[in-house]
Amino acid sequence: MKNIRAGVIGVGFIGPAHVEAIRRLGFEVVALSSSSEERAKAKAQEMHIPKAYGDFRNLIKDDDVDVVHICSPNNLHYDMVKEALAVDKHVVCEKPLALNSKESGELVRLANNSSKVHAVCYNIRFYPLCLHAMEMVRRRELGDIYFVNGSYLQDWLFFDTDWNWRVTHEAGGNLRAVADIGTHWMDLVCNITGLKINRVMADLKTFIPVRKKPKNIVETFKGKEHKPTDYQKFSIETEDYASVLLEFSNGGRGALTVSQIAVGRKNKLSFEIYGSKKAVAWSSETPNEMWVGHRDEPNELIVKDPSLLAGKAKEFTSYPGGHTEGYPDTFKQLFKCIYSDILEGAKGQTLYPTFLDGHNEILICEAIKESAQKGGWVKTKT
Repeated sequence: MKNIRAGVIGVGFIGPAHVEAIRRLGFEVVALSSSSEERAKAKAQEMHIPKAYGDFRNLIKDDDVDVVHICSPNNLHYDMVKEALAVDKHVVCEKPLALNSKESGELVRLANNSSKVHAVCYNIRFYPLCLHAMEMVRRRELGDIYFVNGSYLQDWLFFDTDWNWRVTHEAGGNLRAVADIGTHWMDLVCNITGLKINRVMADLKTFIPVRKKPKNIVETFKGKEHKPTDYQKFSIETEDYASVLLEFSNGGRGALTVSQIAVGRKNKLSFEIYGSKKAVAWSSETPNEMWVGHRDEPNELIVKDPSLLAGKAKEFTSYPGGHTEGYPDTFKQLFKCIYSDILEGAKGQTLYPTFLDGHNEILICEAIKESAQKGGWVKTKT
C-alpha cells in the first residue's frame, strides 16, 4: 500500500485524536504545528512526531506532507484550508469549515477545482450502528420518514469558570453549541435519512452571560484546577442552549435540543427516527446498541456485531460482536474512508462528509441564527 504522510495543525483536544486515528490505520504523522514553536516541539516530542512548526504555513509547504489535518480554532480554518489547497494538498478540516457561508462557499469552489480529496470531520457518521441505520433507511425498512427528534448534550461548560476559545464569537463564531455539536447531530441525521433541512425555527439562550476567563491557556474539557484569583470577567455573546424545529426536504419534521451546560451529561448525542413502517433510536452513551420500534410485533434491540450489520456498516466495523467500538474508532473509520479515496485517486466516495457538506451545515447555522433573531421560520439557503 502506498504510504500517505500527514501533517496535523493544532495540538489541543482534537489534534491528538487525529494523530492517534491516523496511526491506527498504519499511516505516518510526519509533522505537527501549533501556535508557537515551543508548544509545537513539546507536543511533537510527547507524541513522537519528527517535525514541529510554530507557523502552520511551514507545515503546509513541507514536501513530506501529503494530507493536512486542520484541528485549530474555528476562525483559523478558512485561511489554513486556502493555503493547503493553494499548494495542492489533500485537506481534512475540523468543523465548522469556516465562520460563514461566504468563506465556506469559496472553499467549496476552490476544492472542486482541485484534484485533491477534501473532507470535514463529522466523524459521528462512522459509528457502526449509525451506518446500519442509514442502510435500513436506504432499504426502505423504515418506510417514509415522518419525524426525527433528539439532542446533543454536554456539561463541560456548566460552571461560569469553565473556559475555552469556543465561548468567544471572535474565535468560535456567532453560534457556539449549535455550531460545535448541533451540526454533528444535523449532519448525522441528514446522512442517515438522506434528507435535507429546508426550514428551521430556533430558540437560543445564554444562561451564563458573564464567564470568568483564566489568565493562562486552558485546553478543551480542562481547567478545573484554577483558583479564584486566576480569573478575569468576560461577557459572553454565544448561546449555552438551543432548541430548533426542523422541516425536512420530504415534508417531515424534526426537533433538536443542544446544550453544553446540561449538568451530568458528559457527551450524549441521541436521535429517534420515526417512519411509516418502523422506528430506530440510538445514543452515543450506549453506542453499541440500537432500538428498533414496531407497532404490531415486539420491539428489537440490535447489538453491534459485523455479522448482523448491513452494507457499509459491516465494512466500517473492526471488532466482533461483544467488543465495544466507541468515539476514537469513529475517527479511525472516517479517515479509513478518506485515505482510501486518496489512494484510489480522489474518486469522491460519498460516505464521508465533503466541503459541500460542511458548507451546507454553515448555511443551516445561519438560518438558525436568523430564526432566533426574527422569532419565526426561516428557509435554509442553497
